[in-house]
Amino acid sequence: MTALSTHPVQAQARRTRVTPPVVLAGSVLGASVLLHFRDPHEGGSYLFCPWLVLTGTYCPGCGGLRAVNDLSRGELASALSSNVLFVGSIPLLLWLWARWFTDRWRGVRRVVDNRRGVVWACVFGGVALTFWVVRNLPGLEWLAP
Repeated sequence: MTALSTHPVQAQARRTRVTPPVVLAGSVLGASVLLHFRDPHEGGSYLFCPWLVLTGTYCPGCGGLRAVNDLSRGELASALSSNVLFVGSIPLLLWLWARWFTDRWRGVRRVVDNRRGVVWACVFGGVALTFWVVRNLPGLEWLAP
């Protein structure tokens, strides 16, 4: 269960509290701009996936850079065809970031049960592992980047 502490954190100024989520958002924005202008669809523009080179199969992250490039150009269908798991996880990641930023802004500290975090990590890991296997099965090439 998540419990909210109603007293504000007195020791830190608001600017200091919101710095981590703002730095993360700026880093993601910077990486997205880089991917917009340096197209990963072009061969040799970025490094290769070591898993793909070693095994010849696609990992859950394969196509993620192309998906970001496609999203930065407003091409949702192309982004989904590059990596549907990544594109599908963006709303959840945005919600988690917004909650983190809002809590930091208000000075609220969440106390999270560790078991709940482990359960969510296992759920996400299971989804990623399932996606990893399914996207490499014959007949499901449309999941490959």
